[in-house]
Amino acid sequence: MGLLDRLSVLLGLKKKEVHVLCLGLDNSGKTTIINKLKPSNAQSQDIIPTTGFSIEKFKSSSLSFTVFDMSGQGRYRNLWEHYYKEGQAIIFVIDSSDRLRMVVAKEELDTLLNHPDIKHRRIPILFFANKMDLRDALTSVKVSQLLCLENIKDKPWHICASDAIKGEGLQEGVYWLQEKTIQSDPGCEDMKR
Repeated sequence: MGLLDRLSVLLGLKKKEVHVLCLGLDNSGKTTIINKLKPSNAQSQDIIPTTGFSIEKFKSSSLSFTVFDMSGQGRYRNLWEHYYKEGQAIIFVIDSSDRLRMVVAKEELDTLLNHPDIKHRRIPILFFANKMDLRDALTSVKVSQLLCLENIKDKPWHICASDAIKGEGLQEGVYWLQEKTIQSDPGCEDMKR
């Protein structure tokens, strides 16, 4: 990104494009979250489980997101790592009402964080503790404790309680991700000094 491109992004004249990986176990709400983040005229009425992956685009006030919605089904999770190098941010979605699979979600998160393409990068991670509307849902604080998020010291992270169907908590998360992604752009850091 050249000097003029960086300046136009900082001034809001041009949107910086960010590649985001959306990960999590199957049925956690990844596709519903991505669908809700798109403009209302571009949203799908029927959400079906992702097979393999899909690519979606949406914009925030200063960023243009390209989101890789990766299937969370067990047989597809090994494909996630093929996209780690491309990712500039991660959205990790947890079904906060699925207590039985919280251990599996933690194992997948640990595998992700220890992968060589992720481990030494300061890549921002946004966690959505999704399905907060369900009666048995754990709080975002409890989800954070079960996933041991406090142990993530080398990457910026944030957890939001969310209800993807109603869209609750999603804008807070995207705003945080937008701020962290702009801050993590080395060109933008040079410009701020």
